[in-house]
Amino acid sequence: MMMDAAALNAFLERDFGQVAAQFCVESAEVERLMLRLRVGVMHLRPGGTVSGPSMFGLADVAIYLAILSRIGPVALAVTTGATIDFLRKPEAGADLLAETRLLKLGRRLAVGEALLFSEGQVAPVARASMTYSIPPGAAQGAAPV
Repeated sequence: MMMDAAALNAFLERDFGQVAAQFCVESAEVERLMLRLRVGVMHLRPGGTVSGPSMFGLADVAIYLAILSRIGPVALAVTTGATIDFLRKPEAGADLLAETRLLKLGRRLAVGEALLFSEGQVAPVARASMTYSIPPGAAQGAAPV
């Protein structure tokens, strides 16, 4: 079951309304998902940059949604491992974009990676790799990566 950008945005609004206003799925394709973080004052830290927790949250939500785009709306898929490398200072006045792809989608585990960019910039500001546990039976219809 492939969920498109509209279905993923509706899922966020319905099941994660507390954060839905911060994120917008720009595109969802089989090989790639693009998620926008609408950067606001709450995402900034001293020094005029986006905070690390905000970048981590973007990567986590992006990879989670990439998984759901393939297996359907499974709210109980959870992060079990995460690594993030902060590469350069993001622009404080620009939204952040996460370009995400799945490396493995199995019946119980999924692994994905995200490159984070300040909008309008070519060089990534961070790279994240995350592993998720998928509830039993949730990925039955998913095509393997």
